[in-house]
Amino acid sequence: MTNAATDSLHINVNDLFPENAVARLVDHAAELKVSDLFINAHEGHVAVSGRHLGMLRLLTVMPLEFGRRCMAHIKAVAGMDVAEKRRPLDGRWIRRRDGGPTIDLRISTMPTLWGEDFTLRLLVRDSQLLSLEQLGLLRRDFNELFTLMNSPSGMILVTGPTGSGKTTTLYACLTHLNNGERKINTIEDPIEYAVEGVRQSQINPRLDVDFPDLLRGALRQAPDVIMVGEIRDPITAETAVRAANSGHLVLATLHAPVAAGAIQSMLSLGVHPHFLSSSLRGVIAQRLIRTLCPACKMTFDLSEAPHTFEEVRQWLEPDQGQLLYVPNGCAECHMTGYAGRTGVFEVLAVNRELRKLIYERQTTQVIRQKAIDDGMIEFKQSAMLKVARGETTAEEVLRAVPTEYLGLDD
Repeated sequence: MTNAATDSLHINVNDLFPENAVARLVDHAAELKVSDLFINAHEGHVAVSGRHLGMLRLLTVMPLEFGRRCMAHIKAVAGMDVAEKRRPLDGRWIRRRDGGPTIDLRISTMPTLWGEDFTLRLLVRDSQLLSLEQLGLLRRDFNELFTLMNSPSGMILVTGPTGSGKTTTLYACLTHLNNGERKINTIEDPIEYAVEGVRQSQINPRLDVDFPDLLRGALRQAPDVIMVGEIRDPITAETAVRAANSGHLVLATLHAPVAAGAIQSMLSLGVHPHFLSSSLRGVIAQRLIRTLCPACKMTFDLSEAPHTFEEVRQWLEPDQGQLLYVPNGCAECHMTGYAGRTGVFEVLAVNRELRKLIYERQTTQVIRQKAIDDGMIEFKQSAMLKVARGETTAEEVLRAVPTEYLGLDD
């Protein structure tokens, strides 16, 4: 199926002029909803790949000299130094298309053994933002998040590795809060979507304007809600927690493997446990998994293995969990067997007992177990429910979620 998928996504641009070839590649990637384009120099050719539904797929191979001309064109339109090939560079290109949405490309180059590698992050403007209902939350998790969003103040953290959909979740939260009754300020890197009614600011490292600077500035703007694109340093962490303690609702992303791990991440950044325990309202941990193509997915009867989904039976409808679904591949899904992506979540709502454990600097394991005892649906159960409902496959879950969080390495 992988070879068929690669052939279906492939495009030939070698008979075009470099500027036309680049435009065609970008448009092709946008049509496929590719998140990143990778243009990599090799000894005798240049390969172009795309991250399609989170997976790397080869899109085309170009002769070496032609590929270099395409790279030079990208640098030129992105306002980068065409002659500089020895050090990493960053640029931006706004591609405006007739009859199609504008594509905002963030471009990064890196010198390698055989030449430069290019990474182009594609942000398609006017894309429809997802609502809270469209994230893929289980009903219990949705209700928990909805309750958290109605908090007048405090901190809500969204955690996960790069590319796990944290920003999408933040924007869904902002869309929910953006009802005209609250003043909302965001601090982002970069601003991925313009949201009407939200005051959005972008960091500028070239001018030494980083997250801490903009966060302090935003607090002087008397906001009700502040969204911080990423907490990555002690100053931002401390300022965000103090803002949450002083009457603001603060939404932020953070790198942590599971929901309870976000607490240790904040403490490791120097946040005092007293302030963290009093300000933290909840943590959303997430991963992205591919969803099966509804047009071609296949089923297997589980009547001879009725206990397959016994652990999550309480959350299933009576007609669910009777079949196992697997990918097949068709023209609609480009022979991949998958048609989109959805989230797998852990939603940790902080209660009085958990605040006490945070104040006492208890370990991630202790806090996580207490949250599970209080009813938190962990990654393993959330993933099994997606499989039981025919949304995805067990193989996809194993690819996207580390086995240590699926209870498979006990």
